[in-house]
Amino acid sequence: MSSQVEYRSAREAREHFKDILDAADDGRPATVTRDARRVAAVDADRLVHFLARVRPSGAEAVAENDGWSLFIPGLPVAADGATLDEAVEEMIDALRDYAEEWADHLRLAPNHAENWGLVQIVALSSDQQLRDWLLA
Repeated sequence: MSSQVEYRSAREAREHFKDILDAADDGRPATVTRDARRVAAVDADRLVHFLARVRPSGAEAVAENDGWSLFIPGLPVAADGATLDEAVEEMIDALRDYAEEWADHLRLAPNHAENWGLVQIVALSSDQQLRDWLLA
């Protein structure tokens, strides 16, 4: 069995879809080329783990009056809550909303285009994984 799985057409990839999934599960490179574009299939948990390490949240929590505010410098998302846990839950919701907006149209805006990695972290993570990433 080759260590790398590579298909040169979508038709060929469809015929070997199980092999692509098996390679992704094993952490082996798995690619499909369509026209001039190459797409990689990867295990989502491994991708999230890697991206979270190279793109820490940088979230900052601030105690204010009778509550907490949470923000990530450079991102247009923030959250408030009576407790830090509530602010984190609100931030998770705000990040999920941002990821949806990014996929819908913000990805085309020059000031948001570089947030691909963040969006992958948000979209592929569980709430607990996002909580851990925010508080790391």
